[in-house]
Amino acid sequence: MSTLEEILIFIRLRRHQRRKQKSRRWYIRPINRSRQQNGEFFSLVLPMRDIDEEKHREYFRMSPKVFDELLRRIRPHIEHNQTHSDPIGSAQRLAVTLRFLTTGMSYRALAASYKLGSATVGRVISEVSQVIWVSLKNEFVAYPDQTKWQSIKGDFLSLWNYPNCLGSIDGKHIRVQAPRNSGSQFHNYKGYFSFILMAVCDARYRFSVVDIGAYGRDSDAGVFSRSQFGSKLIQGKLPLPPPSKLPGSEVLCPQVFVGDEAFPLKVNIMRPYPGTLTPDQQVYNYRHSRARRVVENAFGILSAKWRVFGKAMECSIDSAQHITKACVALHNFLCVSDQFEGPGYISCSLVDEGDVPGEWRQVVLGDSNLTDPGCLTADRATRVAADIRNRFKDYFLTDSGSVPFQDAVLHRGKLQ
Repeated sequence: MSTLEEILIFIRLRRHQRRKQKSRRWYIRPINRSRQQNGEFFSLVLPMRDIDEEKHREYFRMSPKVFDELLRRIRPHIEHNQTHSDPIGSAQRLAVTLRFLTTGMSYRALAASYKLGSATVGRVISEVSQVIWVSLKNEFVAYPDQTKWQSIKGDFLSLWNYPNCLGSIDGKHIRVQAPRNSGSQFHNYKGYFSFILMAVCDARYRFSVVDIGAYGRDSDAGVFSRSQFGSKLIQGKLPLPPPSKLPGSEVLCPQVFVGDEAFPLKVNIMRPYPGTLTPDQQVYNYRHSRARRVVENAFGILSAKWRVFGKAMECSIDSAQHITKACVALHNFLCVSDQFEGPGYISCSLVDEGDVPGEWRQVVLGDSNLTDPGCLTADRATRVAADIRNRFKDYFLTDSGSVPFQDAVLHRGKLQ
């Protein structure tokens, strides 16, 4: 053995001994020992529950009643054995996680506010986010069965005047810090690092199918076609309701999903007409846009309510994906659980109403990935798919399929 090798071995042994000798100075840092007197959970959150429900809703995006219901669902999975005299209870764990999701504040700032260690806050958020997803997904983000598909189809017809529609499809880039050793895989065409949340949304702004984690450099169409749901849909292998006649007519059409220009035109996927449009095509694109914008609004609500999406997440890709899943589950949970509580999770002014933009567009102003269609697909439409879109177009011009306000789209920008 050479002298150099002996020196290197000696250095490694010394480092190992120092690590073993190094002991933790404090179990709880002195500045955090006043947690139950000055920590935000005890000094603000608990009093707020009883005296200011409106502030509680603003703080956590939910009422105290709904907070308690969420805690009941996840408590068995986040309740730890009390190993020391000042444990972090399950309610406080949930409060820390929700506060992070609603503000996107740094672990360090959140730790200072709640009188906790930064590393502890990171572990709590990661753990609780995973538990929220696991506890809620089977009930609130479950893949639709035949009965649910029929319900979604009815809602798109009654709310957005688009028959035989099972969902609106789009993708959203989730900003992250540059992952180590990832090269350009997560670097998207907008110039920042991200992974993609691909989603199908029902007519009431709830996510019915999600695919999370594709590389940010990929296009929406590419991510969709490679996802389990998208590939089966394109191949016609999904157990969807059978084709049916459009209301009040003898026109037979398959059940479809609507997307923007980034998606291919397929038998079960409708996209708007491109290029210079005829008046009939303008009417179709308007009707198509009414249904498609539901998912755009759903993403807008998600970003407006959960401000963690407002900047790049300062954590690993795995943790960022757990956080995204938790927000999706909470979004659907609150769409159902909080709709009868006060102003509700989704207010009328928050979403688009006709030509009036929703308030979320001001809240998330600058997040261009919500409105930018991304890289357009190069897939050529099949003749059958083009024929199906023409059937919808022609139907929208009939007495059975038209709506009173659709002709106004033809006069926009024209002198009266």
